[in-house]
Amino acid sequence: MEISDELLCLFSATVREEGDRYVVEVPKREIERGSLDSGDTYRVALIDGDGDGGGDAGAETASTTQRTGGEGEPQPPVEKGEVRYVEVEDIGKQGDGIARVERGYVIIVPGADVGERVKIEVSEVKSNFAVGEIIEE
Repeated sequence: MEISDELLCLFSATVREEGDRYVVEVPKREIERGSLDSGDTYRVALIDGDGDGGGDAGAETASTTQRTGGEGEPQPPVEKGEVRYVEVEDIGKQGDGIARVERGYVIIVPGADVGERVKIEVSEVKSNFAVGEIIEE
């Protein structure tokens, strides 16, 4: 799966039915950390939470959110090869740890569990997320 360089945040959510529409709730932390702004318009991509290709409106779903129009975007707060400690706050649907650093910037940490504080080396940097490999637990 290809992930856009415009990715602002990554989180898991449940799709629920509300009358004649479906609703995906954005976690409050995404607004509080500055990843998203309340009232702005975003594009949302839904990825099957079960990984089997079949969708179910009530199933837990991973969601990626992107802001439309992206001029003047700040540079990522990490660089390839950088070593730092991060705390894993969430687990993605593929089992990868998700940590957030400055401005809510996402670092995906394969093999990490929620609550772990690990030393990583940044192996890949995109404009709105990075991948970090664990070098010390």
